[in-house]
Amino acid sequence: MHYIAWRILEGAAPYRDVFDMNFPGVYAAHVLLLVTLGPGDLAFRAFDLGMLVAAGAGLACALRSSGAWGGLAAASFFALYHVAGGPWLAGQRELLLCVFLAWGAAAVMASIGATGARRTRLLGGAGLALGAAILVKPHAVVLAPAVLLWSWRGERRARDLAVTLLAAGLPGVAALAWLWWSGGLAAFVDITFGYLIPLYSRLGRNDPLHELVARDYGAAVLAGLAVWSALGIVALGGGRRRPALVVLGVGLAYGVAHFWGQGRGWEYHFYPLALFAAALGGAGLGAALADRRRALTTALVLALAVTTGALWTKGQRNLDPAWIAAKLERVGRVSAALRPLVAEGRTVQVLDTTEGGIHALFRLRARQPSRFLYDFHFYHDVSDPYVRGLRAELMAALRRRPPAAVVLFTPGWPSGGYERVAGFPELDGWLRDGYQVTEEGDGFRLYVERAPAR
Repeated sequence: MHYIAWRILEGAAPYRDVFDMNFPGVYAAHVLLLVTLGPGDLAFRAFDLGMLVAAGAGLACALRSSGAWGGLAAASFFALYHVAGGPWLAGQRELLLCVFLAWGAAAVMASIGATGARRTRLLGGAGLALGAAILVKPHAVVLAPAVLLWSWRGERRARDLAVTLLAAGLPGVAALAWLWWSGGLAAFVDITFGYLIPLYSRLGRNDPLHELVARDYGAAVLAGLAVWSALGIVALGGGRRRPALVVLGVGLAYGVAHFWGQGRGWEYHFYPLALFAAALGGAGLGAALADRRRALTTALVLALAVTTGALWTKGQRNLDPAWIAAKLERVGRVSAALRPLVAEGRTVQVLDTTEGGIHALFRLRARQPSRFLYDFHFYHDVSDPYVRGLRAELMAALRRRPPAAVVLFTPGWPSGGYERVAGFPELDGWLRDGYQVTEEGDGFRLYVERAPAR
């Protein structure tokens, strides 16, 4: 995402000049980061922790009626959950999504009992947060019916609904205007409706329940999260707190839909569910304290303490993962090999997904001859006209501006290794005819253009 943001700052049109499936809100966040704090590790850590603080502040505001302890507990729980996940979860899109979800929930929660112009303003804020969330992950549109139905209540229902709709649409209108101005709108529509929805959405799907067990979520963490939120639901079961339970319950249901709907089981997809589970338990703790329900308060505190211990253990495991050092070494080797070539102003094509190729390009501020950042697009649904068109586009770009080097990384996604290139005969033949392997490192092959025969 940093690389895409750099290309945009250099004048590239998103989607037209860089083929990617993410929505414009993600690019905007990374462009803002590069412009303000810069591209370094410290800047990215500040970006990550800043989003975490913003999400926690939104949770605290959402649970303001539950008392200080409820909001503090929910924000702390979610912060521990994020930090325990380790470096690979830093700055993920779902964390940015949770910022908008938390503040949207805060606006809706504050509208409970509000009337007149204040309620209208709060619902407008909720709509604005929803619109921004959709620009980060379009799956958030699932929440739109619930938000609009909530606005269709009270004495000013028509005005409240209109303001909510208008506010929800503003971020999208701004994004579309930017894409039109930059020249990327047509490509965005093409990728979204030609590739993202019909093809990419079906790619690499797993059994989410199996992924919960197989991946490093932590059984004790998941159990603690479930108990914490379940106790919160019990504490909020009273009549006067039912509206808050409905709001947070809808958020929890969205979290489940967000995780299961994407069907890949990646840990950051779990974030919205974790956010609202943390909120439910925090609201329940505040309610139990206010009602002096000692047994329920004790159970909630124990659930928080035990889960904190489980998160600490998980965080220790993720403190210094070996794959970080391995990837940085790979990026360093690739960068060193390419530096003399790109110093001459030549381009480099990486055939990669997330193994370090784009990272090396970003370090070197190097460009590619094509708009393709990843190569998995070329190896699935190969009979589909859209994928055949992508293959033809890549080959035309490579022939029009032959790169000084091509870097092929070992793992394809969702499967495959070096042999995947054989499934793309045009690319395979082009590589064999014009390039030779000059270096084979841990996880990559470097192809350098053959010297012309004399």
